[in-house]
Amino acid sequence: MRVNYVIVIVSDMARSVAFYRDVIGLPLRFESPAWTEFATEGATIALHKGAGPTSTSDAPPQFSAGRCRPGLSVPDLDAFHRRMVEHHARCVEAPKEVFGARVAQYLDPDGLGISVGEQRRGG
Repeated sequence: MRVNYVIVIVSDMARSVAFYRDVIGLPLRFESPAWTEFATEGATIALHKGAGPTSTSDAPPQFSAGRCRPGLSVPDLDAFHRRMVEHHARCVEAPKEVFGARVAQYLDPDGLGISVGEQRRGG
């Protein structure tokens, strides 16, 4: 079994497309006002137009129940982090070593957490 796609509910399609395409750098497969898809080497990431945040929890949005945290893998986390900072993306955890892997955490325009890990070198 493998993950085929992840759907991210967004409040502003144009803003979210710009973030995932221009800031993160995902290749755009298809775009419409209500549904957009990005192609990756693994699963498809799809954006679906929604009404906006619905959580009433006191927890930070990225840790509220009913949310997910997509994870991306990049060859050079430091270069990716510089790109995110240059584009003023919200970084909630700068690159650091966690359980033998380098990871960082960012928020998309609606506050969805995105984990980014560096591909391990040498296997």
